[in-house]
Amino acid sequence: MEKSYASVLLLLVAFSCVLAKDVGKKETKESSTKPKLPQTLSRGWGDQLIWTQTYEEALFRAKNSNKPLMIIHHLDDCPHSQALKKVFAEHKEIQKLAEKFILLNLVYETTDKNLAPDGQYVPRILFIDPSLTVRADITGRYSNRLYAYEPSDISL
Repeated sequence: MEKSYASVLLLLVAFSCVLAKDVGKKETKESSTKPKLPQTLSRGWGDQLIWTQTYEEALFRAKNSNKPLMIIHHLDDCPHSQALKKVFAEHKEIQKLAEKFILLNLVYETTDKNLAPDGQYVPRILFIDPSLTVRADITGRYSNRLYAYEPSDISL
């Protein structure tokens, strides 16, 4: 009888050792994955630039600082937005020029119809002067999407 108790006890010890190793592996696996960093307001469009958080804040800062506002409408999962973001973030002259603006990038639509004068599409870049007027004279090269830009438009 003692032999059977010893066998059961030995079996329980062996089983608990196996479980302990599996738990250890899970902890190692979880700790080896990189922690997800919090997203900055730049959303990858230029981390060294100063970005505003909301449309209202951007309008307030543009008016009070007498600087123009650049609003970039984009989507995280849009390949056209991603391509434009990559070129925008890597182009030194664009990044230098962007310092002269109050900057806002939006991944959602606003209720202000002035920000979609010719429709809601992405990527779309609008410029607003310090008097809070959308600059209809600063457009891209497409007649059906006036405020659309592509990576090849960087030279514009």
